[in-house]
Amino acid sequence: MSKTITINPMTRIEGHAKVQIEIGDDGQIEAATMHVLEFRGFERFVEGMQVELMPTITTRICGTCPHAHHLVAAKALDNVFSVTPPRAGLLLRQLLNAGSIIHSHAIHFFVLAAPDLMLPADTPPAKRNILGLIEAAPELAKKMLRLRTLGQKITEAVGGRGTHPVTAVAGGMAIGLNPAMLEKLRARADEALDLTRLAVAEGKKALAANQERLSLLHQPMHNLGTLQGSMLDLYDGELLARRPDGSDAGRFTADNYRTHLFEEALPTTYSKQVLYRDADAGPSSYRVGPLARLNCADAIGTPEAADELGQFKEKFGAPCHYTVMNHYARLIELLYCAERAVALLADPDIGSPETQAAISATPRPAAAHVEAPRGVLIHDYQVDANGIIQAANFIVATQHNTWAINGSIKAAAEKLLDQGDQALLDGVEFAIRCYDPCLSCSTHQIGKMPLALEITRGGRTIRQVRR
Repeated sequence: MSKTITINPMTRIEGHAKVQIEIGDDGQIEAATMHVLEFRGFERFVEGMQVELMPTITTRICGTCPHAHHLVAAKALDNVFSVTPPRAGLLLRQLLNAGSIIHSHAIHFFVLAAPDLMLPADTPPAKRNILGLIEAAPELAKKMLRLRTLGQKITEAVGGRGTHPVTAVAGGMAIGLNPAMLEKLRARADEALDLTRLAVAEGKKALAANQERLSLLHQPMHNLGTLQGSMLDLYDGELLARRPDGSDAGRFTADNYRTHLFEEALPTTYSKQVLYRDADAGPSSYRVGPLARLNCADAIGTPEAADELGQFKEKFGAPCHYTVMNHYARLIELLYCAERAVALLADPDIGSPETQAAISATPRPAAAHVEAPRGVLIHDYQVDANGIIQAANFIVATQHNTWAINGSIKAAAEKLLDQGDQALLDGVEFAIRCYDPCLSCSTHQIGKMPLALEITRGGRTIRQVRR
């Protein structure tokens, strides 16, 4: 007899979602889907607004990664007004992005993911969280929360505000950094790099101690990430799609993303699904984010992260197909961003007062992309000659990952279905957290819901599990 398992809502992710698992009469899993329960409508209510407002309006999409929306909106404005920022403006934007990723990666790994990896497997759910981690390893937790704070301090200084930045504008940055602030940021970046080295070491230990989980989600699929040539870039470059066998499916820029990507609405969620148009393989699922970026990159531009990348590819393959390795890849990117922040602050041009170029061109429709902490983020603005938005489209990382997330849910459920309710619930949530999904971004209603797993047979509830 067929039955349905529902987990509602998910925990230790950004936003509200539930998971539904459909089991057929033969006992096999027929479908597994994540249902995003929020609807926000940003794409519709920005219609009719002046395009210049987008860098400040779109930061309200999400309080977790507002810096990415801020930066991609400013990049789109550069294209709308056909203007190139001066070097100081570009350096400051890259520093803002690095600080944002330090903050986001640190908080995800050590607040959301680490309780699964660093606490004993039999830790009760009520203690499998940051408070339990603080109790078990207080000094490490204190240092990792400090690392998150340092990333946030960088974004506050460069972006004007920590949560909803305001300084990125068409043609560059509205203000620069004075010498006193630069010195303060250099000290913070140095401290962040030292703490990141510790984070990588402790994170690798935790992953090595979870060998069974490392191989839980083996999922070959396409990867999508941003490169300058063959080198990882988190701010600008071409988008590369790489197939599961390591061959390149194609490169493109944000202005022609519709040629390579197509979106489709699903009946079970407010988050759209996106597929890649592979000329050889046809419509293909793909992943974005830390693992996808490292799978696409053949090199990385800072020495310590480059060494870690080499070890990663040698041990886990190039490309790596283990979804859990998103956590390891996140640590490598954390190290890269910390090194990059030090290097950017050492560049003498970052203190130049010339941070913004003048605008003179007539507005035109344009798109841009940036690598948000969770993956590729695209903003597309259709504007008239007065710069008024006629239509807007946002494709965020969690939308790119919809197919991959559902595949991970199904893979985890297939392995854990017969191991008891708690193991199933924990395993499915663990699989989803590998992607660090951001549901506010992906939906464009906020509410409180209890966590429940419901099993039905023939439309009748036969068992419920709550936490």
